[in-house]
Amino acid sequence: MRTEYLGRVDESAAPVPLPLAADAVRAGFPSPADDYVETELDLVAHLVQHPSATFFVRAKGDSMESDGIYDGDLLIVDRSLEPRDGDVLIIAVDGELTCKRLGRIGHRPYLLPGNPNYQPIPLENVECHVWGVVTHNVHALRCGVGR
Repeated sequence: MRTEYLGRVDESAAPVPLPLAADAVRAGFPSPADDYVETELDLVAHLVQHPSATFFVRAKGDSMESDGIYDGDLLIVDRSLEPRDGDVLIIAVDGELTCKRLGRIGHRPYLLPGNPNYQPIPLENVECHVWGVVTHNVHALRCGVGR
């Protein structure tokens, strides 16, 4: 999966609070909802822990689909976090940006795709530079929205 750099968080931008319903929405059997708003929620404040170290990229390709990352998704990336096994990274491998999960095969580090049609990428003896850890994924559920 390739990525397209979109930019950093604008720390000077005014918050954009959106309404947050008082009750959680059930994903199972529908129940009546309350007709009031409990509070307002600023999505940047909710999704971005380190604004000065956070940037956005757009995912391209299908190699991370079983991880829930689809072509065109907006990824929120924090470059201040130390990568750990299991993290999804934005990483330059031999000069090309990619999005993969950090893992191990045996005792060796690999970048693991979320699609069986792609091979793991060994990290030994390759030039690589971690751009950051993907902390959130934003994707549309309605076709053609937000891409």
